[in-house]
Amino acid sequence: METAWSGPRGELVEVTRSIIARGSTSFAMASRLLAPQVRERVWLLYAWCRAADDLTDGQEVGHSAATPGAEDARQRHARLTAWTHAALDTEVSVPLPFAALRQVAREVPLDRAAIAAHLSGFALDAAGWGPQTTDDLLDYCYRVAGAVGVLMAPILGAPAGDADTLDRAADLGIAFQLANIARDIVPDAAQGRCYIPAEWLSAAGVSARALAGPETRAISAMFAQGLAQMALSYRRSARVGAVRLPFRSRWAVLAAEGIYGAIGEAVAARGAAAWDERVIVPNTAKLAVVGRSLFGAAGRAPEATARDGLWQRPPVSAAALR
Repeated sequence: METAWSGPRGELVEVTRSIIARGSTSFAMASRLLAPQVRERVWLLYAWCRAADDLTDGQEVGHSAATPGAEDARQRHARLTAWTHAALDTEVSVPLPFAALRQVAREVPLDRAAIAAHLSGFALDAAGWGPQTTDDLLDYCYRVAGAVGVLMAPILGAPAGDADTLDRAADLGIAFQLANIARDIVPDAAQGRCYIPAEWLSAAGVSARALAGPETRAISAMFAQGLAQMALSYRRSARVGAVRLPFRSRWAVLAAEGIYGAIGEAVAARGAAAWDERVIVPNTAKLAVVGRSLFGAAGRAPEATARDGLWQRPPVSAAALR
């Protein structure tokens, strides 16, 4: 990560293709549906997002989780912020994922407020934060994933200046993160992390630490089912926004929504057995989702429903990055 990148764009794209292939088979599959230039830009942005997550968690492309000390986590986040700033506002040499961010920012205008929001989500992780309320949880989901939807929207061809489409792009990221949290309730607890709101824990009469043990599996399953149900409302909103994209981007977004939705649904359906082994969507099932998404992208658009009751992304100042 520390080594500065100095290769041409073509080599940068190829390396970022390998990063997404290792970091997320679901996103990698969905990205293949995109138009070539759009696909490359998605890979470039993904590489930065993956690096931000990895720096925070002490991982490599989402694997080999460590539990860094608080000071080390703060130092990691400081490097993440500094390299991001350098990539966007200077021409100094930066590590590859940040060179990728610089490249895509040269080609597509990126929302600096969304970048600031994304970094702020990882600052929460570095500080060992946990949500107190449902609103806290959704705010966190926006920062670490919904903000990525906002950044991806112009790359995918979203209409310029369309705030509602950006809100629905954020909704897709929120839905993805809710599915991730549901899948990782038990392993997160084993690492000393908990994204289940404290008010939920209190109502169930359980501590965050206790979620790591087998005796609380039924309670964890209840939380996972609640998260999956919550995600469904955000998935429906995202489908409305997807129809405003060019056809291939629409297809890819609907495929990603279906694949990640299937993860949350599988966790909820397995109940207390959801953590006996990691929930994945087999490739055959992913291909079936891709096929259904093709018909969805080509068919009648879903009715444009209001976002009433859904969490609203706040205006976030980008001053911290300037």
